[in-house]
Amino acid sequence: MEGLIWLITIIVIFVLSGLRVINQYERGVVLTLGRFTGLRQPGLRVVVPIFQRMMKVDQRTNTIDIPKQEVITKDNVTVNVDAVVYFRVVDAEKAVLEVANFVYASSQFAQAALRDVTGNVDLDSLLGKRDEVSAQIKKIVDIQTEKWGIDVETVKIQNIELPQDMKRAMAKQAEAERERRAVIIVAEGEKAAAVAVSEAAKTLASVPGGINIRTLQTLEKIAVEPSQKTVVVLPTDLSNAISNLTKK
Repeated sequence: MEGLIWLITIIVIFVLSGLRVINQYERGVVLTLGRFTGLRQPGLRVVVPIFQRMMKVDQRTNTIDIPKQEVITKDNVTVNVDAVVYFRVVDAEKAVLEVANFVYASSQFAQAALRDVTGNVDLDSLLGKRDEVSAQIKKIVDIQTEKWGIDVETVKIQNIELPQDMKRAMAKQAEAERERRAVIIVAEGEKAAAVAVSEAAKTLASVPGGINIRTLQTLEKIAVEPSQKTVVVLPTDLSNAISNLTKK
């Protein structure tokens, strides 16, 4: 009787040790005596202990941080560039059977692709066309990782670290550009003011007595402050008459 109890206990422990819970976002890759025998879907699953082994593969979107890579651009500028890769496993069987460590392999390949692509563009393109450079890196990495059952969703270049002398040169260039724009804005303002004054003068000249009214307004502004100077203003009509008599 005691031996039967021990036997039942061993059987129960053996069965319980073969129970596996697979989460909704996971897939189970089962190997029987070292050979692939199928995938297990989410839920409570049973494997045969000793004879079978199951490896869970997370199929959610994951990230790989690419550390800073020292790169010499096409125009011979040394920069440090880092990026992040967003990927997900779409084929759990390939991710387990085709590569030893798909995360590490994808990271190493992404680093190599980052160096290759950024080394073939100049600094201006790297700074101003990050999305295009990132798309090129994604395309290269995606071709390789597809064999491992991995889909690269996107690649984002995060930081581009420039040498100090290059930063100073770019700062001077930006300052010169700001000064150039300021000069252009001032010149355009003066031009607009001159056009407005010219139009106002034409309007005043076309209205009888308009110049006289404007002259009186100017005198009113001058008369606010005490002054020792005496200003004598002749009407425009009188000035014109004197001018005509002088010519005759």
